Amino acid sequence: MCPAEQLVELRLPELPGCWDTCGACASGEVRVGELLVAVGDRVARDQPVLVLETDKTVLDIPAERAGRVVELCVDPGAVLSAGCVLLRLAVDG
Repeated sequence: MCPAEQLVELRLPELPGCWDTCGACASGEVRVGELLVAVGDRVARDQPVLVLETDKTVLDIPAERAGRVVELCVDPGAVLSAGCVLLRLAVDG
């Protein structure tokens, strides 16, 4: 990591409240379906970096900032909860 870079964690956002109540889109577990990036990859802001899956829906999770992937914190198939760290990016300060 260069001195001008800082580490930023991409976390799983809070899931819509309706997911728990209606069950039309999703119910039960939220899992990592696919990682779309690897350590060392450069990503743009809003670029999808991983895919989440439930029994009924698929959701792309975008990078909140541009940067370089320095650590993947989840594996395909992992069951997630809101707030967990998905990956770490080195971004320009």
